[in-house]
Amino acid sequence: MPGRAPFLRTALLAAALLTATACGTTPEPDASPSGTAKPSPAPSEEVAKAAGSVGGPGTACALPVSFSLAEGWEPETVEKPEDPDFAALVEQGPATIVCEAKSEGTSDIGFLRVWTAPKAPARATLTAFVKDDKSKALVLTDVKLGGTAAVEARYSVYSALEEEWRDGRSFAVETAKGTVVVELGGLDAEEEAVVAAYELAKSTFEVA
Repeated sequence: MPGRAPFLRTALLAAALLTATACGTTPEPDASPSGTAKPSPAPSEEVAKAAGSVGGPGTACALPVSFSLAEGWEPETVEKPEDPDFAALVEQGPATIVCEAKSEGTSDIGFLRVWTAPKAPARATLTAFVKDDKSKALVLTDVKLGGTAAVEARYSVYSALEEEWRDGRSFAVETAKGTVVVELGGLDAEEEAVVAAYELAKSTFEVA
């Protein structure tokens, strides 16, 4: 959408501001596993309509996997910033973000981020990915995506911008070209329409 800054750039600016004010008196959240996580919402009953895809030939991102995108969601390749201070912001645990699909054509603010990591078991990669963020109450579940063994994570993640804990979800699969993590996020990540877009990605997910 012309004139609208990509979420990743916004996140980089926000992270820079948070870093600049890190010496303030705002207390750090209690990220200990013993903290009480917010109850997970009931599964979304909304079904997203596929209106595009990412990862396959001719799509915006060259990936070792592919999946469908909901109507109004637009993908773009994420380039690693040259500035080392910002380059670290596109890395989480063993993974580096390579693609981001944003809900630019909808009323919600959400994104699906695709991260790639060196080839390793999906469970180990996903655990390290989640734990490198401010998170707690991690629950991992073995699932099948497109006939391929995968692992899904549900957890609580702390939003420094909103100063509250929010539900987080992501999944990972090991491929011949490395392990891939797909993460759901955004200010409206708990809205039914955004969760439905994530579920669409899961149901149409295929390893190339």
